[in-house]
Amino acid sequence: MKRREFITLLGGAAAWPLAARAQQVAMPVIGFVSSLSHSDLGLVVPGFHEGLNAAGFIEGRNIAIEYRWAESDYQRLPTLAADLVNRKVMVIAAISGTPAALAAKAATTTIPIVFAIGGDPIAPGLVTSLNRPGGNVTGVSFYNAPLVTKRLDLARELVPTGGLIAALVNPDNPPSVEEGRAAQAAAAATGERLLIVNVKTSTQLDDAFARMKQQQVYAVIVSSDPFFFTERAKLVVLMARDRTPTIFGDREHAEAGGLISYGASRTDAYRQAGNYVGRIVKGEKAADLPVMLPTKFHIVVNLKTAKSLGIDIPTTVLARADEVIE
Repeated sequence: MKRREFITLLGGAAAWPLAARAQQVAMPVIGFVSSLSHSDLGLVVPGFHEGLNAAGFIEGRNIAIEYRWAESDYQRLPTLAADLVNRKVMVIAAISGTPAALAAKAATTTIPIVFAIGGDPIAPGLVTSLNRPGGNVTGVSFYNAPLVTKRLDLARELVPTGGLIAALVNPDNPPSVEEGRAAQAAAAATGERLLIVNVKTSTQLDDAFARMKQQQVYAVIVSSDPFFFTERAKLVVLMARDRTPTIFGDREHAEAGGLISYGASRTDAYRQAGNYVGRIVKGEKAADLPVMLPTKFHIVVNLKTAKSLGIDIPTTVLARADEVIE
């Protein structure tokens, strides 16, 4: 090999790492901020990835993701969202909880934001319209508050007439509070009393169940809140310990050993949010993408849990169940 060719070859080889770094810099970077815990990654991220993949993006190949988890501490969300803005990500996915979406919206008016939440996105000012969101925010809503009446009906079928029912609510999350109000209004309409129990920390869960046992609560409905989602294993343990029938909003609770769940699919919502993120990276505007609402709601009954609690699930409930875990 001639000396000049050898030097040219060496120069090219030295440039390879620089070229690789240039490619990495050019890769689109999106932000992902969640109210949930990092331990919930396996239940959240796969669906989100499916949506991204459908839009033509695969993490690590042609898109990078910066993850931020609040670990159910909503006070951390503004800092986490601001950090993503400072990193100049192309899009922010605010996943699981209105507080995460509000923190992202407060942090930027220019970077597109895609949320996946359980509440009404209009009331807190995330969007001005479902069909034409406007601004830089759009996403998917589980819309849980209207479903709480159905969960209350399921609880009624499990308890004696006049038996006290309680609702677990996270006072730090507006949609959770709204679910509590909706449940209270539905109970009042039939002349019943509903006990609202506010809980926002793991320690308070123990106190809450002790209080409910003291007040002879016959059944509990749990609002669909990121904190309660992360604490699903502890909720199931407390429910089993006190032999208290408990109705949840997410099928993941029933899978973890909860008695009954009724609600929309979180996985479907995360998939749609991922798809929206991908479409925005490809050039579409958040303002032009309508907020998506669920069209399917599922009742999941865990018969194994029912047997361990000594509870006979009414045939009327079993007949309406979309899935039975045995």
